[in-house]
Amino acid sequence: MNIAKNNTPANTVIVSQNVFTGLNDEAKPLAVGIYADRICWVAPAAHIVEMLSDEADTTTTPASKIATALTTEFPTSKNAAILNYKNAFVMPGFHDAHLHFFHSALYASPLAEQFVGANEQDCVERLAPLAQRRPKGSWLLTQGWREYLWNPPVMPSKHSLDAAYSDRPVAMYSGDAHTLWLNSCAMEELGLNPSSQAPLGGTYEKNAAGELTGIVRETAAMELMPKIVATFSTEELLDAYRNFQAQLNAHGITAICDMALSATPGVDFVRDDLFQHLENTGELTVRTHLFPTLLSGTTRLSELQARLQSPMLRACGFKQFFDGVSSQHTAWLHKPYTNARFPDDCGRPTISPPAMKQLVFEAARANQSVRIHTIGDEAIHQALDIFEKCPTPKPIFTLEHVENFQPHDIERLANLDVIASVQPRHITLDPGGPKRDLGDERLPYIWPLRTLLQSGATLAFGTDSPVTNIDPLSAVYTAVTGRDADTRLPSSDWSVSEHITVAEALRAYTLGSAMATGRADELGSLESGKFADITILSSNPLICDTEDIPNIKVLATYVGGFLR
Repeated sequence: MNIAKNNTPANTVIVSQNVFTGLNDEAKPLAVGIYADRICWVAPAAHIVEMLSDEADTTTTPASKIATALTTEFPTSKNAAILNYKNAFVMPGFHDAHLHFFHSALYASPLAEQFVGANEQDCVERLAPLAQRRPKGSWLLTQGWREYLWNPPVMPSKHSLDAAYSDRPVAMYSGDAHTLWLNSCAMEELGLNPSSQAPLGGTYEKNAAGELTGIVRETAAMELMPKIVATFSTEELLDAYRNFQAQLNAHGITAICDMALSATPGVDFVRDDLFQHLENTGELTVRTHLFPTLLSGTTRLSELQARLQSPMLRACGFKQFFDGVSSQHTAWLHKPYTNARFPDDCGRPTISPPAMKQLVFEAARANQSVRIHTIGDEAIHQALDIFEKCPTPKPIFTLEHVENFQPHDIERLANLDVIASVQPRHITLDPGGPKRDLGDERLPYIWPLRTLLQSGATLAFGTDSPVTNIDPLSAVYTAVTGRDADTRLPSSDWSVSEHITVAEALRAYTLGSAMATGRADELGSLESGKFADITILSSNPLICDTEDIPNIKVLATYVGGFLR
């Protein structure tokens, strides 16, 4: 790997009074020297900042002004661009450790709509703008509804959609991306009828009369999505991808992990073809790490790794589902849900533990990283059992979401060097939901961020977009305060003792995410030899009032030294 050394003259220097390298909890006056796409040195810069304090109100200063301030230890080209960011906060670029790029891009585009809705009828009425702009007879696709946030909080059915759209297919994906709400026209186009058999881990729900309700859950919903989106052209999807990566850059995000959204072969929505097109045309502006579905005997990952070897686009490992979500009682629990819907209502695994063990061991023998969706405490426990028994040497293992733990599994996760990939805004998605579903006894062990860190575990932060907004500062705010960035309301279920510091949250969103990709030697902190992926914020989140964190602006985003 061609890494710039300390003796390489910087052709760009970023200077600020507040530089957070991620190596400690402080922001200091530093200068960051960049050559090409790498950081070649990081120098103390108190005297440089003082020298530049009298400059005109501009970010660019001639290199000659600081030539004598930098010793031979930090060489700088005579024609270097000196970017004086004054008191702005300079930090490693945000790295979203868990999002679903295809769906995020789609629902942020004119091809679809995204909303929660106030109730079932409100959601139906919100389809009108989409129906007007999409071709007659084409699919109407939305994402975001959450029945537990509605008034009244009841599951919808096909009937309300049929009343408004009897002659065109409608598919409304839930906010947690685990459930589809379809109308009759959609089910007819998809070939669904009361005798249809759902795939393992999924359901086509029926009423007491045996009639399909239009609600399709888990793997069954994920299996249908490719058929629904097949009508969108490649160019339409590329436009959606371009638009979404621009939004990511605007939020200070320099890297992402694109996670498989299905356990079903061939429908995981990890679209390497779209990413490779953008890279080939020089349009890829977010460092992208692909995690396709973990399947037995597949060579897809090794083929991707052989083909995608650039610094901007890599395939880093596998992703698989072990359970669903607590709000729908599909997360796998050790003991029944507090508000059980039937005897022994513990959720269930989406794949049997012996089958998961076989898949993980096969991947480990190939030295491939494995990341597993585990929300319920039994899913976490069983996944840790598999990781623990896996022969050495072990690859990077990561558990996704980890909503609630069996107490002894927190320290066990740390001891096994398993990374905990968490999306802080999940904490406030369903006010009162954890207590409703899990009860008081389990509340001390939900999202135990502080306890995980104290146990020595690594946290990696992300958003699960489109499930939550891509804004990293909103997620940092929630991890630090326990409050929702939009409503500013506190989580009534999450213990204050599990809140973490701003510095810890920023490290989870940078270096922790880099560790989950296996690229901590290249990404995640401001150090010599690492890529110059840098985010500039308008103020210092380490010292500002925590209530101001969501209001901080992104002033600039650099990916590989280039302003995006």
